[in-house]
Amino acid sequence: MATGEGQVLMSVEAEAYIDALEPFDVKDIGSQKWSMHHEYIEKLNMQAVMNASAQEDEFVKEFFITAGKIPVLIHEVIATEIWKQKVFPELIEMNFDPKISFPIYMVLYHEATIINLLETIMYHKDACESAEESILDLLDYCYRKLTALIAKSEESDEDDDDDEEVDALSAANSSPSSSATIGELQKQNKTLDFDICIKSVSVLRYIIDNLSSLPLSVMQRLLNTHDVPILLVQLVENPPWTKRKHGKLKKYVDNKWQEVSYGDSLKLTKIEGQMWIALFQLLMNQDCQQKYDLSSYRKNVIIKLRSYLTEVVLDQMPVLSELQRFLEHLSMMDPPPAKKDLVLEQIPEIREKILTQYEGKWKKLAKKQSQTYFNPSKASLRDQAKRWVDTYNFDVLESLITEPPKCAVCGADAAKRCSRCQNEWYCRRECQVGHWKKHKAACDLLYDSLQKLKETEGSGKEQTS
Repeated sequence: MATGEGQVLMSVEAEAYIDALEPFDVKDIGSQKWSMHHEYIEKLNMQAVMNASAQEDEFVKEFFITAGKIPVLIHEVIATEIWKQKVFPELIEMNFDPKISFPIYMVLYHEATIINLLETIMYHKDACESAEESILDLLDYCYRKLTALIAKSEESDEDDDDDEEVDALSAANSSPSSSATIGELQKQNKTLDFDICIKSVSVLRYIIDNLSSLPLSVMQRLLNTHDVPILLVQLVENPPWTKRKHGKLKKYVDNKWQEVSYGDSLKLTKIEGQMWIALFQLLMNQDCQQKYDLSSYRKNVIIKLRSYLTEVVLDQMPVLSELQRFLEHLSMMDPPPAKKDLVLEQIPEIREKILTQYEGKWKKLAKKQSQTYFNPSKASLRDQAKRWVDTYNFDVLESLITEPPKCAVCGADAAKRCSRCQNEWYCRRECQVGHWKKHKAACDLLYDSLQKLKETEGSGKEQTS
């Protein structure tokens, strides 16, 4: 619960939570101890965002640096990524039908919570330095998310039928079928993954900003192993955060798809700004220019950026005029060969170590977790329910937002919210009805979980009376 106006945690609580954080083995993800660990990170994330947004003392970031716990966050985000890629598909394959789906959703959501926290604290140079050798693991993680975004931009949005109208009020009265639970979790996972990829672009940009303070192998890996400049150009050419449907333009802004008017269509969003800043740093930084092996292929791809540096873009980001001049110069010359320094390259270890440890054991691990952590007893559910209500209290979350809630469809100020899950806001009934097909999966998931928690709490009271 909130401890005061504008606070989720007092500084002494935040320090204690951070001191208690430790890396978890993949086999322990979903355990009671892991759940407590997740709740700590969730509250630390909310407090860090509040401090950064209000430009207050960022004590959460400072405590992470002092305690040397940023590598723990990096380990946890990678371990959760692996769980989602290896264990979750096995649960789907075995047709696992959990009594309550919220514990699994909490694992899926855990990765989003950590990357959001990293996005907040890695903005700072001292935080990047505090990551030490694990910064390479974080770089590789961001690279994987970057390639996922590129794959997303090449997919068609065949299942994106958000304009089909469904009567939300009548549909809300029907109970969700338990057999659809895993399917709903898959949809939520897909939505979460896209948001995680978007936030990873920001984290990558902060790593690029601070290359001069990081080991030389970070620059080498970023430029020549992963060829990040070329990946960023591909995202500029085919942005997955922009789409057209029925003649209307939509952009991914503030963690949701929003319809954009013609007048606002040329305004750069946060993610678009992050992309251009990252490209500017990589292409204009002298150290990067010396280390980057600018072959004919790379040169021809990079100079394509010229057509995207329009007057409208330059008016919004005047610093990019320097990049424009550089690209014009590059198009008329052959770049000098890269400087071949002998660099003792470090290799990221976290992901490879986990994959090696559990090779061939994922199915067995999924079966064990389905029988234990994701099949909790009623007593365990009662204990967890109290903590979930505290951690995911919507009234507390709303108290952290200074602006009025926005409509999930059109972005206008909203005064009504879904009466079923109490989580999504709308300005009018038409928006709610039109959004139902997209919202239904999340609404069913929340409603089903809350109802089962209430039933569990009720049976617990009967037993004790």
